[in-house]
Amino acid sequence: MKTAARGGRGARERILKAAQELFYSRGIHATGVAALIEAAHVSPRTFYQHFESKNALVEAYLLRFEADAPLAAETELDRTDLAAAERLLAIFTPLEEATRSLVRGCPFHNAAVEGAGELPQVARVVERHKRAFRDRLVATAAEAGAADPMALGRQLAVIFEGANALSASVNDTEVITDARRAAATLIDVALGTPSGTTTGV
Repeated sequence: MKTAARGGRGARERILKAAQELFYSRGIHATGVAALIEAAHVSPRTFYQHFESKNALVEAYLLRFEADAPLAAETELDRTDLAAAERLLAIFTPLEEATRSLVRGCPFHNAAVEGAGELPQVARVVERHKRAFRDRLVATAAEAGAADPMALGRQLAVIFEGANALSASVNDTEVITDARRAAATLIDVALGTPSGTTTGV
């Protein structure tokens, strides 16, 4: 049986893919370098040629969600087939429809929790990403015509992030459905429309 190359072209990509799978499914602390090396089919030398430490890989793993593999919930804000108010609510849809047997929540939130203040570079990546997501919600709320888009965007961020964390804690996507309904009410109130008119809920 032909074995995969343990270096060469594509090694960095294989390491990142292994990190994306293992860090998210098992957790960062529970995933050692040896497991990453095995999953990526690289040698220890090749691993450290691309990433000077596991912490450096954690940072690259998170940045990958911004550059190459954006989170599905966040890409809903980019849809051109939905009105702005509908996009605000659509961020919950991918989480409701998640098919994993174990709800893992947001990789950025998970990294922040696991880092526990000991991974400053990772913490900065997480903070920047979360603030940027909140700002996108504010901008979309303004596009939707909210009287106070700053308030609506920030409140939706709280609902979304809280539901994401709670659903992972109790391994239940029904939490997301509850959050979506609460968000729908909030959006309708903020836009001054009858309940369910704008969001269809």
